[in-house]
Amino acid sequence: MAVDYWFRESERVWDSAHLQLQRALRRRRTTADLLRSQAPNYQPGQKVWLSTQDIRIRLPCRKLSPRFIGPFPITRQINPVTYHLQLPPEYKIHPVFHVSLLKPHHLSVLPSTEPGEAEEPPLPLIVDDGAAYLVQDILDSRCRGGHLEYLVDWEGYGPEERSWVPRNNLLDPSLLDDFHARHPN
Repeated sequence: MAVDYWFRESERVWDSAHLQLQRALRRRRTTADLLRSQAPNYQPGQKVWLSTQDIRIRLPCRKLSPRFIGPFPITRQINPVTYHLQLPPEYKIHPVFHVSLLKPHHLSVLPSTEPGEAEEPPLPLIVDDGAAYLVQDILDSRCRGGHLEYLVDWEGYGPEERSWVPRNNLLDPSLLDDFHARHPN
């Protein structure tokens, strides 16, 4: 008799606890749904900015590095919240990103840029039958394979186009002098 009572009472307590948990779950889901916003919908071909929060950018100061890079065109939508981007080949990262890491690219509202007019990077200069690009600034240096390389910010190009260049490829010695004056080590 006592075993039957204990079994029925345990079953009743279990059912009551399960019912209370389900009720609490419904309340939390309702509250969470009120705070959620609809994910933005991007179309293939549309340009978006990519967050750098999970991307290692080799700059001397992470705090001053760009928060977004790009813009990059969307090639296709994988599912409602992930998109495949067309990244440059030098980016050695997987090109599929969650919508929370993307921000839409808007055309400039400045009068100097016409709507639909693409901002083209400057053409290279021709020096000794070869292409040469203007250097805006030298940001960092490193030693690779016993050779000194410099992180170069190119004139007219965004931060995503910065690249490491051997010392021999830099034609303007005044840029090197300025960099070493700012960074004596």
